[in-house]
Amino acid sequence: MNPKETDARIQALRDAMQSQGIDAVIIPQTDPHLGEYLADHWQVRRWLSGFTGSAGDLVVTRDRAFVWADSRYWLQAASQLADTCIEVMEDGKPEVPSIAGWLCSNLPAGSTVGIDGMVFSVNVAEDLENSLKKCGCTLRVDFNPIDLIWLDRPALPKDKVFIHEEKYSGEAAADKMQRVMERVEAQGATSAFISDLAEIAWTLNLRSSDVECNPVVTSFLYLHSGGGDIFVDIDKISPEVESYLSGCNVSVHSYSEVKTFLAALPAESKVLVSASQTGATLASILGERAMKGSSPIAMLKAVKNEVQLGGVRDAMVRDGAALVHSFMEIERRMADGTPTTEIDVADILLKYRSAGPLFFDLSFDTIAGFGPHGAIVHYSAKPETNATLSPDNLLLVDSGANYLDGTTDITRTISLGNPTNAQRHDFTLVMKGHIAVATAIYPEGTRGAQLDVLARINLWKEGLSYLHGTGHGVGHFLNVHEGPQSIRLNDTMAPLTPGMITSNEPGLYREGQYGIRCENLVLTTEAFTTEFGRFYRFETLTLFPFDLSLFDVNLMTDAEIDWVNAYHATVCQRLLPVLDAEAQAWLIKKTQKLTR
Repeated sequence: MNPKETDARIQALRDAMQSQGIDAVIIPQTDPHLGEYLADHWQVRRWLSGFTGSAGDLVVTRDRAFVWADSRYWLQAASQLADTCIEVMEDGKPEVPSIAGWLCSNLPAGSTVGIDGMVFSVNVAEDLENSLKKCGCTLRVDFNPIDLIWLDRPALPKDKVFIHEEKYSGEAAADKMQRVMERVEAQGATSAFISDLAEIAWTLNLRSSDVECNPVVTSFLYLHSGGGDIFVDIDKISPEVESYLSGCNVSVHSYSEVKTFLAALPAESKVLVSASQTGATLASILGERAMKGSSPIAMLKAVKNEVQLGGVRDAMVRDGAALVHSFMEIERRMADGTPTTEIDVADILLKYRSAGPLFFDLSFDTIAGFGPHGAIVHYSAKPETNATLSPDNLLLVDSGANYLDGTTDITRTISLGNPTNAQRHDFTLVMKGHIAVATAIYPEGTRGAQLDVLARINLWKEGLSYLHGTGHGVGHFLNVHEGPQSIRLNDTMAPLTPGMITSNEPGLYREGQYGIRCENLVLTTEAFTTEFGRFYRFETLTLFPFDLSLFDVNLMTDAEIDWVNAYHATVCQRLLPVLDAEAQAWLIKKTQKLTR
């Protein structure tokens, strides 16, 4: 976006602040469902600032403006916000204050901070209000002037809702609702209000295309012992879906009726709300009827059933075959001297994935970063940045797809020529961490934060690191980023449980040179039981080889070399039967035994 246009939009926001007596405003990168990935209608921060990262909050005062961006987006934010009035706060660095801390240090007592309480969770709004009180500032939760500024704001999505068939989901919606209500009642509530779009989609076995790359339905859900109520654009509901929902005892209401519905609930209602997933405004409407607790759906959704797991394994075969053909084409183009760009790489991957059965959409926009662009963790190639591949550097490709029977997410770093010793050294350190996680044995109750050091220790020994998480949960034909589990330095307190699918993706990024990330999806499974309890391990689900030319076996143990060879043998065993002769020959070459 043109810097002058950004500055004009910030000034329009400041004019609205001035008219309503607001001294500072916080615009988060989320929506009333507290989602990470947003429909265009909710891309308020992106529209105001021009910064396109999937995380990061905009803070505007009468004379300054900032985007708080985490380490994935430091470089991207600096580039996209250059020459605008917006400064970058590199969130995560010790010297960078929190938003509340900065506001308290820079606003005079008596100042008013404005937010839209629909897009701030109960927890975040309460913490912010308490922090501001300590420095004599006030929080207003009804400041939402965006419709007055964003005159051509996109409408809410209109895509039709469809049923995710039980042959893929593995469980009827009625049975899921019953299991959810058992957890609701165990927390002392009589009903539950759900804002999270993925949780609603999972519970009701419904899908749509409301958010790019995330097959969710823009809706709210109220559950009780007799059924439920869904709040959704009624035009999106076909007679078939309406009949299906009626069969589940779920009534359909207009999306805009949710506030009126909540306000009219009986005073004796005990409505469970997740304080981290429910907007402060909606919880305020419930008032004393709201019971703050944990999500009754998150763990149920995260633990996949056998039908789902079978589907994911099948999807991995189709995905792996598509990747084989994609990288074969990239190599052919390089050998033929056909100019090939980062955007071409993304297009090639989409071509082969979309040609296969059960493909629905990408699970996120493909990240294809050549050379220095690979060091930008969530790089997105644009026409103005679109680099042409050449044999003198590394290519990092992070991609995935949503199939009706599963979701994939894989990152491979490949050499396009002769890798340097430094590149092979760095790649091998990253892979040592990847292998350490993949081969971990851990007791029941272990959380991802307790395994995270396995991925980093070899980097740390050389004064190296990466600042993103090592792993995130992955949905089933749903969002590619899914909680509650993760593998990262900060603890999410969710135990790794059999049936959970999590990514394993350590990395290393040399700014201005290259980036390395190696990602597979892994499934938590039972390992064995001893007198000390149950122990778990990971089953690697992803099927595609790592670049043999990037390994430095002198840095590897025999067990690590054996793991690579065993993994590649599994890749061949699963993929060779679905490939033609040319692709088989390519894969066999790419999975030759790694030796000293």
